Amino acid sequence: MILLTTLNARFSHAALGLRYLVANMGALKAQTRIIEFTIQQNIDDIVEIILENPPEIIGIGVYIWNIFQTTQLIKELKILRPDIIICIGGPEVSYEYENTEIFKDVDYLITGWGDVSFPALCTNLLETSVLGTNKLADLFIDETCINEAHIKMPNINKPHKVIKGVQPKLVDIILPYAQYSEHDIKHRTIYVEASRGCPFKCEFCLSSLDKTAWSFPLESFMAQMELLYTKGLRQFKFVDRTFNLKKEFTSTILNFFLDKLAKYPENNLFLHFELVPDYLSDDLKELILKFPDGALQFEIGIQTLYPKTQQLISRKTNLALAKENITWLTKNTKVHLHVDLIAGLPAEDWDNFAKGFNELWSWQPHEIQLGILKRLNGVPIIRHSQEFAIKYSKMAPYSILENKDLSFTQINDIKRIAKYWDLVANSGRFKSTLATLLADNPFENMHKFSKWLFCEINQTHSIALDRLFTLVYKYLTEVENHPIHVIRKIMSEDFMRFGLQGWPKILGEQPDDWKTRFKTGAKQRPEKNSPKRQLQHDLSGASIN
Repeated sequence: MILLTTLNARFSHAALGLRYLVANMGALKAQTRIIEFTIQQNIDDIVEIILENPPEIIGIGVYIWNIFQTTQLIKELKILRPDIIICIGGPEVSYEYENTEIFKDVDYLITGWGDVSFPALCTNLLETSVLGTNKLADLFIDETCINEAHIKMPNINKPHKVIKGVQPKLVDIILPYAQYSEHDIKHRTIYVEASRGCPFKCEFCLSSLDKTAWSFPLESFMAQMELLYTKGLRQFKFVDRTFNLKKEFTSTILNFFLDKLAKYPENNLFLHFELVPDYLSDDLKELILKFPDGALQFEIGIQTLYPKTQQLISRKTNLALAKENITWLTKNTKVHLHVDLIAGLPAEDWDNFAKGFNELWSWQPHEIQLGILKRLNGVPIIRHSQEFAIKYSKMAPYSILENKDLSFTQINDIKRIAKYWDLVANSGRFKSTLATLLADNPFENMHKFSKWLFCEINQTHSIALDRLFTLVYKYLTEVENHPIHVIRKIMSEDFMRFGLQGWPKILGEQPDDWKTRFKTGAKQRPEKNSPKRQLQHDLSGASIN
């Protein structure tokens, strides 16, 4: 048996990469099985499950969020069953792997794409063990592919330990969507991709190593989307880095879903796309306007608004056009906008980051996701480390610790701001209160609030909602000295929207109809429970290996 596995960040994630592999296993598909785990599970329990039906070959997807646990898993498997062949792949081990612990313990590593190379490796290994002869020459596309895969010909007994994944044309890859089970579709996040790669060269991103973006054949891709819809899927998360670059392709996909909404209006759809912010044609705008509230979420990577930093990291975004498009989307459509910023990029100090944050917030996106620069293996931004004295953690996810423009303390402050911003602003629970909390200087006022809050509770997570509500009230009335009647009014509006059981005493007398409203469910549920809140934090870096 061949086992394909990975440790997902959470159960709700379904590994797209594993399903690509099993779909392309050819004659070995019948003896290939997927078993997924999560990083929260006990490693010994995972080992036990794997060894209940011990496979001959295990293929493991390695990502930034599971590298530590996967390393431990492989060490234990090799101690207990050294005869099992272990092959790893994924973005976390495709670059700078030579001196890592995980590389020392595995039999094979496939860098880059694995769609063709992993099935070829398995076939070669199994035929060699059965026949005593090497069949590798018959398994790769041609001699060029063999050379690219670091495999010397002729007269070898087995492949080299490191195999450079062959990158076939997308038309030659079997699409994986039939591999999603009924249980997956009902209970998990389903990732889809209409294209791979990225034409942009942003140096903090692994996609900058791609030469361009490639699209899957449109007809076959749409047939798979029809299959998923027929099976009952209503939440589609597209992982394409540049979904809206090819107008005809984008239009076809959007029209497909608009047609489903028209034919089956009772079936709510939720679609997540990554959007290039400075490219939005009038034709696409017309299509976007047709989608109802709650159907579309766009994730937009702004990352930095500081021109010098943009230039240093090869980030080519027309910020004026990005502002125009984001503002248009906010004012004219029902799209939920999730916009990203990254702190710690070269040359961007505290003041310039704050200025960029305030400018971005003025564009009125629904959410700003504050991220911290990470040193992903193989990314070109490494070239700036010495000049800007950038120091990164050596533990995954390799976040920046400091650089010459941002101190360790300032980076930590931004991390806490990000945590509290997610709780207060991105959650949607404090819509009425937020304007008073942020006033005319959002970043600095959020910084002031986060410093006070951390001193009060000394934590950035596991804060009960009723406690957070009370803390916000205390800060606004006791620290900022806003009139109590004003704060009670705006926070009552927020509480009545998401309400917990029991009216807070700090808000004064409860409304006459509050108990009735609570019993009948007349209040709105927190946005945290909506599909867009569930999906926004998904780790969509689903590099297909």
